[in-house]
Amino acid sequence: MLRILSAGVILLAAAGASAQPAANAPANLTTRAPAVTRPAAGPQVAVLQTVLGTIVIKFAEADAPKTVANFKKLVRSGFYDSTCFHRVIPDFMIQGGDPNSKDADPGNDGIGGPGYTVPAEIKLHHLRGSVATARQPDNANPDRASSGSQFFIDVAPQPSLDKGGYTVFGMVIKGMDVVDKIVALGADPTTPQGPGGPNPGKKAMIRKATLEPLSKYENATDAAPAKAARPAAPATPVAPDTTPAKADTTH
Repeated sequence: MLRILSAGVILLAAAGASAQPAANAPANLTTRAPAVTRPAAGPQVAVLQTVLGTIVIKFAEADAPKTVANFKKLVRSGFYDSTCFHRVIPDFMIQGGDPNSKDADPGNDGIGGPGYTVPAEIKLHHLRGSVATARQPDNANPDRASSGSQFFIDVAPQPSLDKGGYTVFGMVIKGMDVVDKIVALGADPTTPQGPGGPNPGKKAMIRKATLEPLSKYENATDAAPAKAARPAAPATPVAPDTTPAKADTTH
């Protein structure tokens, strides 16, 4: 998971068609109620304007309606603006959505959120471009509830995460080249190592997140469809966690 601005419209009516109107009669002033601007009808996408380019996410509303509704709510509120992808691991994923990543302390990145979780909606598989929610490990979170805000984008198929159980709620349809630029920061020797892996900080900032009509991007085909064939699963899952953890954390 907006501020809607509307303005009153004031109309001045013409004077009455009386043969001898009074000289000091006031004009007939009519004020209409302020117009209410409603969100655009039809399917929407999330547009993440990062410092390295734009990423467009198509939602899987039928498969993860609660997760999508929460993500849209946060986008509308400006929650993701100026947050950073605080954990980037080549051949794995980029993780962001932590409000703590806005401050100057990288040590608290990975533990922040809006103060609530979202029920698990585990259905779709982890393909290149899949967008999913991070969560705490099973021993602390047996229901596998999703983080209220932290999410990650797979840069390659991750069948181990299918086995581990994470909620996939969207697919990148434009901007996987940008995702690749961000994840490449994890291999840059100048990128600091955070508690959960390489943390590029402001180099991977989301300047602004918005919602736009899907129709604007209908022909975008940067990533594979969300329901492509499932690859064989390796034995050990790697966890995109909402708490600081080593990159190879398993559970």
